Amino acid sequence: MNAPWKPAGVAHREPFVAFVCDETTAEAIRPVATEMGWSTDKVNKGGLRNAVQSLSVSASPQILFVDLAESGDPLSDINSLAEVCEPGTVVIAAGQINDVRLYRDLVASGIQDYLLKPISPDALREAFSHAQAMLNAPKAVEGGAVDRPHHAVAVIGTRGGTGASTIATSLAWLMSEKQQRTTAMLDLDVHFGTGALALDLEPGRGLTDAIENPSRIDGLFIERAMIRASDKLSVLSAEAPISSPIVTDGSAFFQLQEEMRAAFECTVVDLPRNMLVAHPHLVSDMQCAVIVTELTLAAARDTIRILPWLKSNAPHMSVMLVANRVHPGQQLEISRKDFEGSIERKIDFVVPFDQKLAAQAAKLGKPLAEAGKGSKTIVPLAQLATRLCAAGDAEGEKNTPDKGTKGGSLMERFTDLKSLLPKKQAGAKAK
Repeated sequence: MNAPWKPAGVAHREPFVAFVCDETTAEAIRPVATEMGWSTDKVNKGGLRNAVQSLSVSASPQILFVDLAESGDPLSDINSLAEVCEPGTVVIAAGQINDVRLYRDLVASGIQDYLLKPISPDALREAFSHAQAMLNAPKAVEGGAVDRPHHAVAVIGTRGGTGASTIATSLAWLMSEKQQRTTAMLDLDVHFGTGALALDLEPGRGLTDAIENPSRIDGLFIERAMIRASDKLSVLSAEAPISSPIVTDGSAFFQLQEEMRAAFECTVVDLPRNMLVAHPHLVSDMQCAVIVTELTLAAARDTIRILPWLKSNAPHMSVMLVANRVHPGQQLEISRKDFEGSIERKIDFVVPFDQKLAAQAAKLGKPLAEAGKGSKTIVPLAQLATRLCAAGDAEGEKNTPDKGTKGGSLMERFTDLKSLLPKKQAGAKAK
């Protein structure tokens, strides 16, 4: 319950709520709460049982006081409270059992302090002041390092089947495991997303609930809806019924990103092309876009369309271009040199295609980067994750060079590109 939580999430919660079993305790709390600047209306009857019921449907306060006087098993009941209590809440308990072992067990379970009833005003004042000081103390990440600014990355595939979702899942895993960043992965392919599937997880209803009820989205919702893949990686994905079209103005997605920004150091968003077109505001607060393509004619055309769109609609974003599923030693539909010439920029990373590794990762339910430890295929992905995290720590160079245009419309450039195909292949396409 006292786990680290970003201050931005705490700021939107009630400063103080109490649940007491008797009027004597309530009368002791009210004047001290008034001294602290808190509303006495937040002193409720009902004890811990009422606290669990209330917090299961509402956000936790910054400071929570619970009375354990009517609890037959205080330690077990505190653990029930922990299941509905949002991380970052400072919990102070009170009871009638004077037992050092119980006190130690309760503190170990996550509460900040345990007061013996009847409670003196001085003991309350000291406990509340200490809790307030904890909330106001500067937050730091593990190891005492300075808290890093949040970094959001959009992974966009130029075509279906380029492997953008595979890249997104691997980047999220690498950022969390290798770069040691608390990372959220948001899969916005609501009907056919594979973010949870690639990590061998059940997606749950969190994402569809958020779309249907955007007003419910807050720090507590994020904590409960996201599926934990590891200590530092959480996923929000969906497998909505294909008979149920999703109707949304995109506000839910934007709000989800806001809450993830408060709770995590990095967010990786698997952003389908149709979502990019329908909800362009989704990239307004992202720092980087990873464009995943393949070396084909159709992918070249769509890369030519997406790059200028990003430059116009999100000029602040750093863009990195990844050529994925490149078959080494085989003839490509378009060579890398011709592809780069047509889009008028360099490819930043080339990920070789490894069918055996891809099959192994799918069978194990692991990201490609985790299943392929030591593989050359993973090297460019690890380099990309490192560069993304470095870009999040400090404003780096923009990866999209401004070299000017060759003249002509985008479709004229695409038409010129067709001449790069072998004649037999071009003739076959015409037929």
